[in-house]
Amino acid sequence: MLPDLPWFVYLILLGPLGLLLGAAVYKTLEVRAAREWPATAGKVVVSHAEVREVKVMDGDREGGSRMEPRNFANVVYEYSVAGKKLRNNRVSIGEDRGDFQLAETLAKYPVGTVVTVYYNPLHPNQAVLERDLPKGLWGCLGIGTAIVLAIVFGSAIGLHKITEYVATQIPASGNPAAAVAFAAFGTVVALFALVLHRQASLAMQWPVVSGTIKLSDIEQYRAAAQDGRSRGQIMYQRRVSYTYKYNNLTYTNTHATLASRVASTSSWLVKKSTTDYKNGASVKVFVNPDNPSQATLEPRAGFVWVLWLVAAAIWGVAYYAAVHG
Repeated sequence: MLPDLPWFVYLILLGPLGLLLGAAVYKTLEVRAAREWPATAGKVVVSHAEVREVKVMDGDREGGSRMEPRNFANVVYEYSVAGKKLRNNRVSIGEDRGDFQLAETLAKYPVGTVVTVYYNPLHPNQAVLERDLPKGLWGCLGIGTAIVLAIVFGSAIGLHKITEYVATQIPASGNPAAAVAFAAFGTVVALFALVLHRQASLAMQWPVVSGTIKLSDIEQYRAAAQDGRSRGQIMYQRRVSYTYKYNNLTYTNTHATLASRVASTSSWLVKKSTTDYKNGASVKVFVNPDNPSQATLEPRAGFVWVLWLVAAAIWGVAYYAAVHG
């Protein structure tokens, strides 16, 4: 039996999954339509890496988004329809959000490659080179959906049962709901610390290349409004942009640390707790060989101990709630 929670709570928990499935359905319909598109011969005339500004959803900011530079494979090809020469740079029917399979795409479509171009007969300037979705997409989505549903409803039911059990084990003055809630929150923080520790261990083994700092400063922005306020607080965050080469391709990255999105209401605290790189300085870049768009300047996660302290403090609050209410 599900806990008696308001319907909008489940909507919030399952909303991201619904958006993901909706996007997959939309792309599937696009693929089906593209299967009817005619084909013509084309030729790759441009093939290189480039950086583009991408709008990224960010619920912590006023406006709900931010701009982020990402690496793209810019493959431009020429083709002719009804005697008219056209150009396009869309490779796949899938959505390219950047920082993914850049080297593989450029290696597959070097300049001069003869390609098959599939174009929309109603709008010939719309074309792709690959009109299939990634293999196993729906299988992965199906497994992911099952896992998300199990976590959401399993956690809701499980926490409800755990709260009932804890109520029988603690003093009458205790608050079982608060104790379970704080204990669960502390466990989430601890799991996050474990994940960061694992990421740091892997990053320490990544190959190291030379890079150059393009920009290092403190970014100021307004956070999303909370607690009924008309506007959010002013926040500060270290912003670092650097370039590097890996396997003869140039990349741009903005992740100086494994948790580079940490922000504070104090500019002084951000300046003291982050590295102030000099523009134009040479730096060592740790690059993920499986996805060279992913890199970091500081692979060590020295702040993990802070998360462990936070988790311990939250568990302490859970104990206090269980004993004293």
